[in-house]
Amino acid sequence: MLTSAIAGFSLAIALIVAIGAQNAFVLRQGLRREHLVPVVLACAASDALLIGLGIAGVGSVVTGRPDLLAAIRWGGAAFLLAYAALAARRALRPGTLAPAERSPARLGATLAACLAFTYLNPHVYLDTVLLLGSLAQQHQHRWVFGLGATAASVVWFTALGAGAYRLAPLLARARVWRVLDGVIAVVMVLVAVALLLG
Repeated sequence: MLTSAIAGFSLAIALIVAIGAQNAFVLRQGLRREHLVPVVLACAASDALLIGLGIAGVGSVVTGRPDLLAAIRWGGAAFLLAYAALAARRALRPGTLAPAERSPARLGATLAACLAFTYLNPHVYLDTVLLLGSLAQQHQHRWVFGLGATAASVVWFTALGAGAYRLAPLLARARVWRVLDGVIAVVMVLVAVALLLG
């Protein structure tokens, strides 16, 4: 059982750590010190749900519906490009970048954006439902594998958010926010292009 848990943890960490839209969003929330705990919980809970669906065999159903995958891909790309445009706009208007100069976003809007980054990104389904779900089937204790993968998600998002939170005092300058939003805009565009070309 321990071997299955370690395998699930290791494989999930390798997949989750890659720079992507969801990680960039969590990082930004951590730097802004805004609704960080609900965002981390939403990300981890979403990964747990998707990993569980993969282990339960939903991946085979999804792969049989290329029209559904195409719709998710195009919708996700459109969302990411729109968010990239917003991030680029923030980067070009430094007066709106410092946390003290803007009112915090509402929790509902923040969670909606977080869930959109999660569920409108086809790579999330490929990594969790399809890849981790199929790899779990190779283990005698597949649900223990899933628990290990879920633990990796919790550890990663907590570390990412908490690390950004601790760095916030050092990064509370408009210039840093301009660079961060510029990087986020580029990452979003690259992920969207990868989705469209994939």
